[in-house]
Amino acid sequence: MRIKITGRHMEITDAIQAYAEKKVARLGKFHNRLSDIEVIFESTKLEKRVEIILKVDHHAPFVAQTSHEDAYACLDAAVDKIERQVNKFKEKTHKHKGQVSTAVASADVLDVQEIADGETELIQ
Repeated sequence: MRIKITGRHMEITDAIQAYAEKKVARLGKFHNRLSDIEVIFESTKLEKRVEIILKVDHHAPFVAQTSHEDAYACLDAAVDKIERQVNKFKEKTHKHKGQVSTAVASADVLDVQEIADGETELIQ
C-alpha cells in the first residue's frame, strides 16, 4: 500500500504529514486489496479542503472530500467518510440475502439419524 500526500497552495509540514500517514494507514484493515491512497490538502482564503482517493483492485476508486477551517479536523472527517464507504462496499459484497451458507445447506441435506442399536444412517 502506497500513501501519497500532496498540497495545493499550501506547504505540507512534517506534523501534518505524520498525522495524515497515521490516520490513513488504518484504512488498510478495512480492505485487503488496497493499492494506493492519495491525500490532497488544498488551501483557499477561508478554509482548507482535504480529498482522499483510495484505489482498490477490481473496483472504482473511493473518493471523500471535506472542507473545514482546520486541516486536522478536515482530515478526520474525510477519513470517517471513506471508512463508511469502504465498510458499506464490504458489507454489500459479503451479504447475500436469501442465500444459505454452504455449511448450513449441507447440514440440512444430510441429516444423521440414530438407530436403536447405536449405528448412524444418512437420510437424504
